[in-house]
Amino acid sequence: MADLDNSSTCGEACVESPEVEVTSQDSNKLVFSVDEEALIVRMYNLVGERWSLIAGRIPGRSAEEIEKYWNSTHVLN
Repeated sequence: MADLDNSSTCGEACVESPEVEVTSQDSNKLVFSVDEEALIVRMYNLVGERWSLIAGRIPGRSAEEIEKYWNSTHVLN
């Protein structure tokens, strides 16, 4: 678990820079790649709602973007 706190080296836990698409229906919706989604789920299972820690593993993504994505796709309303 101490390995997760070392943000200077990513190893297999990092993904490439995200591709953000804006759809005509919802200009605020961010699109996450399959690799990003899988990493978010794995990291969430390891560290819970520590969004900044998860965001540190995905270049170009903020903790707020990841939390918004998680809440919109994994939390029942």
